[in-house]
Amino acid sequence: MGMSLTYKILKKNLLKGELKAGNEIAVRVNQTLTQDSTGTMAYLQLNAMNIDKVATEISVAYVDHNMLQSSFENADDHEFIKTSAEKHNIVFSKPGNGICHRLHLERFGKPGKILIGSDSHTPTGGGLGMLAIGAGGLDVAIGMARGLYYLKVPKVYNIELKGKLQPWVSAKDVILHVLKELTVKGGVGFVMEYTGDGIKSLSVEDRATITNMGAELGATTSIFPSDENAKIFLEKQSRGEDFVELLPDKDAVYDEKLIVNLDELVPLAAFPHSPDNVHEIPKDKKLKVDQIAIGSCTNSSYSDFMKLAAILDGKKVHPDVSLVLSPGSSNIMKMISENGALAKFIAAGARLLEAACGPCIGMGQAPKTDGISLRTFNRNFKGRCGTMSAGVYLVSTETAAASAITGYLTDPRELGEEIIIEDPEKFEVSDNYFIFPNPNEEEAKKEREAVKIVMGPNIQPFPIGEELKDSFTKKVILKTGDNITTDDICPSNAALLPFRSNIPKLSEHCFETIIPDFKERAEKNNGGIVVGGENYGQGSSREHAALLPLYLGIKAVIAKSFARIHKANLINSGIIPLEFENTDDYNKIDEYDELQLSNIPDSLANGRFTVKNLTKNIEFPARFNGSERELKILKFGGYLKFATSDEFLS
Repeated sequence: MGMSLTYKILKKNLLKGELKAGNEIAVRVNQTLTQDSTGTMAYLQLNAMNIDKVATEISVAYVDHNMLQSSFENADDHEFIKTSAEKHNIVFSKPGNGICHRLHLERFGKPGKILIGSDSHTPTGGGLGMLAIGAGGLDVAIGMARGLYYLKVPKVYNIELKGKLQPWVSAKDVILHVLKELTVKGGVGFVMEYTGDGIKSLSVEDRATITNMGAELGATTSIFPSDENAKIFLEKQSRGEDFVELLPDKDAVYDEKLIVNLDELVPLAAFPHSPDNVHEIPKDKKLKVDQIAIGSCTNSSYSDFMKLAAILDGKKVHPDVSLVLSPGSSNIMKMISENGALAKFIAAGARLLEAACGPCIGMGQAPKTDGISLRTFNRNFKGRCGTMSAGVYLVSTETAAASAITGYLTDPRELGEEIIIEDPEKFEVSDNYFIFPNPNEEEAKKEREAVKIVMGPNIQPFPIGEELKDSFTKKVILKTGDNITTDDICPSNAALLPFRSNIPKLSEHCFETIIPDFKERAEKNNGGIVVGGENYGQGSSREHAALLPLYLGIKAVIAKSFARIHKANLINSGIIPLEFENTDDYNKIDEYDELQLSNIPDSLANGRFTVKNLTKNIEFPARFNGSERELKILKFGGYLKFATSDEFLS
């Protein structure tokens, strides 16, 4: 019975446990990445573990999110991350260098390696044949400190690609099609493994677009084989020595399968306000567009910007459209400035931003009131763009470029004959924005010992969970619907991102997209319980979506189902995640009902609770689906306490 590529990589790096779907295993962490929005918390946690240097082959601290330095907070966080990196033998990527996932793909990604990152779009590395997994900051901190990562062995979903993309149809349309077919819950518990003859026509940059946005499926990660296309990419990045061929067995066994006929796909768009609300571009109804943004970790590659330059060449951005561009890396920025593409953008009337995440995470470029914004990004959750009333559509670079010219959502096939872009013989390679540790170990150790970590006044201690109690009675202070995102729990916009290192300040905005007074409810009721629907906590990996409720006294979340990373973050923070055994019981609970959880340690060990609703004088069963290790984490009151205990280290 043949083995999938996913299982081959897991087997090679297996440290503990049996490689069987559903089992918890520990795997060797070869690489980690952090970014500044989640990194500050990760480095506070790493510093608390009192280690000398990281246990990985390489760890990289990127600065790409909080780039608007309108006050001291972001600059202070960057200095804290820089000095923490110096203290622990971590590569530091300076502001302006580019987006973490694009940079990591270019400079450090290696086929067959396991990468974990404190950003949900870490799976971008799967385009290069890595097992690249998004995780909470504390999981990444422990990965850096101990060199291992725990996960439940995923099932493997085979996406077989057949045929070849038609003119003006792109890799973005492939992943939008998969999202339309499977929804934002369709990948939960799976790794999406791409195979088939159709992959031969997809470059690594194309594949990275697909694996990047696979995060929106709820999947653990997505992966392509490391083949001739990966070899070509690495050679053009002057890293040919990092190539190794990695393919699934010809008779590999998969748990589920979806066949995608590439030659049948057409340009698509994800309509507001979910990445799986996917439709063909309307032919008869012209949707007027106010803003178009091209970039993000999904579509900011060299080929994206060269396609854009070719489409805009000699043309003009529509008078009613604001077109903003953010290349993925400083190397791409340098190349387009030297080859004339930048001049074409300026001549057409585009606005150029620095190489960073920018509008994707609400850091500037918010649309006008009721505005329509087309974006080549990966998420279009309500309010994420910075304007609650705006409608955001997710499209390919080709669709965005065509629409920039016409002023309405436009099928790029209307442009006529397809434009073919050839990759350069070599990609620009410059490490001038990176600060690397001293390669001389003896000198490096002395340098690390001399480093003083700089912490500005905005950086506040992170909350620590309490040891497990036998019972508690709390009110339901919030009941939510399905698909609540981490953006709902911890809003992400330019005004709030500078406070990612300040949990007390950020807690004032907890659940702000749903209700305005969550903090007041929590304070009035001495904490409480949150009740949720399906896929609770989807979206970003930010552990702040668990730390804010922890700080406000939330003891448990009871939901129909959880998104993978958020459930892990709740456990890591010491908050109990329970799932309704009978989903109809969700309908029997109202806000401010008083719920009682008893015999908590035994109930967790058995995996089954009887929750009493004291207000309605009824009870219902709920289950805890967790490992023995996760039980210990909750017993200690969080992963950091457990990871620094003698029990963990023994």
